[in-house]
Amino acid sequence: MSDEAKLPPVARVFVTFVALLRANGFAVAPEQTTTFLAAIELLGPKSLADIRQAGLATLAPPPERQATYHRLFDIHFIGHEQLAADNAEDEELVRLQEEGGGDEEPLLADEANESGLTATRAEALVQRRFARGATADALRRLSREAPSRLPRRRGYRHKRARRGPWADLRHTLRESVRSDGEILHLARLRRRTRLRRILLLIDVSGSMKARTEENMRLAHTLAQAVANIEVFTFSTRLTRVTRALRLKRREQALNAAAHLVSDWDGGTRIGDALQAFLAVPRFAGYARGAVVVVISDGLERGDPASLRDAAAKLSRRAWRLSWLTPLATTTGFLPQTEALIAIAPFVDDMVDGGSSAAVVSHLLSLGSRKAA
Repeated sequence: MSDEAKLPPVARVFVTFVALLRANGFAVAPEQTTTFLAAIELLGPKSLADIRQAGLATLAPPPERQATYHRLFDIHFIGHEQLAADNAEDEELVRLQEEGGGDEEPLLADEANESGLTATRAEALVQRRFARGATADALRRLSREAPSRLPRRRGYRHKRARRGPWADLRHTLRESVRSDGEILHLARLRRRTRLRRILLLIDVSGSMKARTEENMRLAHTLAQAVANIEVFTFSTRLTRVTRALRLKRREQALNAAAHLVSDWDGGTRIGDALQAFLAVPRFAGYARGAVVVVISDGLERGDPASLRDAAAKLSRRAWRLSWLTPLATTTGFLPQTEALIAIAPFVDDMVDGGSSAAVVSHLLSLGSRKAA
């Protein structure tokens, strides 16, 4: 009989929390686990706050990772749904509402999407584990070239330049002191440039199952390479995973994202997901002036009109809207599905998203393009 089986049922939830911390890279010794259980028994906790403080005192997460500790604590002891209800202002999980009725109601998840490879509207809530994988050449290229090749915009600060629309009077007068007050050269100023925000929306539904892991690795690489980025996943729910992907170690970041997202390989309701994104003002603000990249096959099982409306709104807010689909295998790709045909007028690029190399090449090419 294992040691876990010998534990009283009430203690197992605390031991599994320690296991969750270890799975996300926290160094917790067996002695600390014993002390954690002893502290809980000694405190006789009346609330989750007592358990949280006992964990901070005995499991000793480092200061720079305490935010991750609190997030994992909430996920383990409270759960996604209660989290969303208790923290509406910082909502990172938006459940999409079923709008179908009558014979349009979705089938049960196990009936509609047994293989996890076809598009469906049914919601299937599962957790996912990401396997360890070697860093691909495409991801190394993205990490190396993204800061210099991604699109930039003019900032509000100025810097000295040989040519520019503004005169740098301070520098000019300082230099004139060396020539007895004579102005020999008029220094110029121009605006600094900064990277545009990147908004990455990743389809993690069953029809994109073969590409999900590679897309999440690519998102983590991009989140490490640039600071101004937001990443969301969608299937039957919309989940913000930016914070998780900020973790430096890829395995930790993907494990944290795996605990946040509950609809891996679920149904395909792209229009509802994008409408949910636009319905939250803070989220919709991320798209303003940004490079919006949607990685999805576009096999919509919901109402194409909803997807068309969402794409139109995103296009008006974004600097450029790119739709990367594994279906676009040729340069002269013409959309065939009803959903892709509906959004085609509002998308600046509809190109191949079937490999990391193709996605990276498109992202790095955006710096030389102008908004359509």
